[in-house]
Amino acid sequence: MGTLWGGCFRKETDPRVREFQDSLSFDFRLWPYDIKASQAHAQMLVKIGVLTPSEGEAIIKGLDKISAEFAAGKVKPQGEEDIHSLVETLLVRWVGEAGKKLHTGRSRNDQVACDLRLYLRDEIDAVRDRLKELRRTLVEVAAEHVQTLMPGFTHLQPAQPVTFAHHLLAYYEMFTRDDARLADCYRRVNVLPLGAGALAGTTFPLDRAYVAELLGFEAVAANSMDAVSDRDFVVEFCAAAALIMVHLSRLAEEIVLWSTPQFGFIELDEAFTTGSSMMPQKRNPDVAELCRGKTGRVVGNLTGILVLLKGLPLTYNKDLQEDKPLLFDTVDTLKACLAVFAPLLRTMKVNRERLAAAARAGFTTATDLAEYLVRKGLPFRDAHAVVGRIILY
Repeated sequence: MGTLWGGCFRKETDPRVREFQDSLSFDFRLWPYDIKASQAHAQMLVKIGVLTPSEGEAIIKGLDKISAEFAAGKVKPQGEEDIHSLVETLLVRWVGEAGKKLHTGRSRNDQVACDLRLYLRDEIDAVRDRLKELRRTLVEVAAEHVQTLMPGFTHLQPAQPVTFAHHLLAYYEMFTRDDARLADCYRRVNVLPLGAGALAGTTFPLDRAYVAELLGFEAVAANSMDAVSDRDFVVEFCAAAALIMVHLSRLAEEIVLWSTPQFGFIELDEAFTTGSSMMPQKRNPDVAELCRGKTGRVVGNLTGILVLLKGLPLTYNKDLQEDKPLLFDTVDTLKACLAVFAPLLRTMKVNRERLAAAARAGFTTATDLAEYLVRKGLPFRDAHAVVGRIILY
């Protein structure tokens, strides 16, 4: 298989370089989006007269067949360097000369930017669906424990009595903010970069608004140089994902603590725990621990993409190839954690008696007593001191 470039080269690419710069091993997952964007581009090329209607029809039908081959797992790469090269190679094989015209007015620079945006639109929707399920689960479990008392903590020390529902709904608020951040991020993802070409557009009168309409983009990128080099939308998503994982890790840590015999606040369902190869009695909260651990991975991916972009000159640079493993791993990790956390919460057993006993211990109503004394006329600072001495006594 040849490359999509090479006309001005006298030497073949060193095999070590080909292997080194290969991205098909990870950007293969973009095939549905590469095909979708290519079909829209073909329709537009017909509209402006670059392709004949019969050529456009052949290309679109050919891409449909290629899509079916991908979906059936029948596509076997033959040394292509990326998903764009693979799709174009297959297209030319299917439809002949017409397939060679598809790339008119387009560069892989704006092509990959478009694929990533299409991909991320779908993944944001998928993550928001899983967040919605987690939030629904938190509300359902909280509804069962409106009257279940427990100690609230500061510094992990008993502080004031609260309800188990109130505690869980604090996480509902966190995940609601996370959902709002994703919705806001989606607006900036949903911008069409196609038409920017390699960096400075093209001499063909491309109808970018038409392509945007076909692909469901709300806006068209205003600056071609920014369009091909912008990865802010990847950073934004990874930042939102990192914050979701941070919130999950906080809940995971509490699940781990609450499930210990020392706390005994909850009992995790056996289906969501694992055992020990040596200690027969163990039921380990591995799901919560893994979510807590994977948070570092997602935060690391965010750091990675920020460092990747730091100091990059305009416009496209090969460095940007490395954004995809970071983004894809973030998406996969986040979705996996969200998928297991809702059922973990639904199936856990809450020990109401243990929670209530813990709420009664540790002088958790000391603040209430101090406020009672204030209502009787004592200055709060004096009331605070009096209650402190009572506790010592």
